[in-house]
Amino acid sequence: MKIGRRLATKILNASKFVLLQGSAAPAAVTEPIDKALLAALADVVDEATKAFEAFNYTKAMEAAEVFFWAFCDDHLELVKDRAYGLAGEEAAASARAALTITLDTLLKLFAPFLPFVTEEVWSWTHEDSVHKSSWPTSESLRAFNGDASLLAVSAEILSQLRKSKSEAKVSMKADIATAEISAPAADLAQAKLVAADLKAAGRVHGDFEYVESASPISLEIELAPTSES
Repeated sequence: MKIGRRLATKILNASKFVLLQGSAAPAAVTEPIDKALLAALADVVDEATKAFEAFNYTKAMEAAEVFFWAFCDDHLELVKDRAYGLAGEEAAASARAALTITLDTLLKLFAPFLPFVTEEVWSWTHEDSVHKSSWPTSESLRAFNGDASLLAVSAEILSQLRKSKSEAKVSMKADIATAEISAPAADLAQAKLVAADLKAAGRVHGDFEYVESASPISLEIELAPTSES
């Protein structure tokens, strides 16, 4: 019961954040990380649909919930500044459109399990009932031609930025002067696609430095001096 309440509360709070940013037409989704979000969501829709068809309702719920928590913990933080319009209106529209599509899809996936909170949120922007809406399809999400692996790379770098601050015993709001990313070439290429969002979320002032390595992604940071330094 406590877990259900926690999830319902998080759905309400995340939905308020998404909807406060405003919406944009689906065609506005142009940023690689926004397309990656929808590609990853397409995989979740396929997994949940397959589970429902096999009457495995627990697995269907789990697929949606795992994605939702990662969406809240990582993606919302990653695109927050851009959604606010701090990187220009075109980039903001891309973030807002992807967030709106993701929210609508998640509400449909959660509706069979959390009928009341999903109906409440759905009613904020729709006249009909979420329980009468069509089940989401992965085809419409894959039409954006995103690469879901970009989402994993960005989440790992964001996680390591947070870890570096935690190990330095500073606030997550602490500024970083420089950050060096070591990773295989393919991961570095993806990191460059989302560098602006990562810099904003991690409060990195300078440009990232990229070092090709055969090892998994790792970061070295230098904190920006403070008034107390």
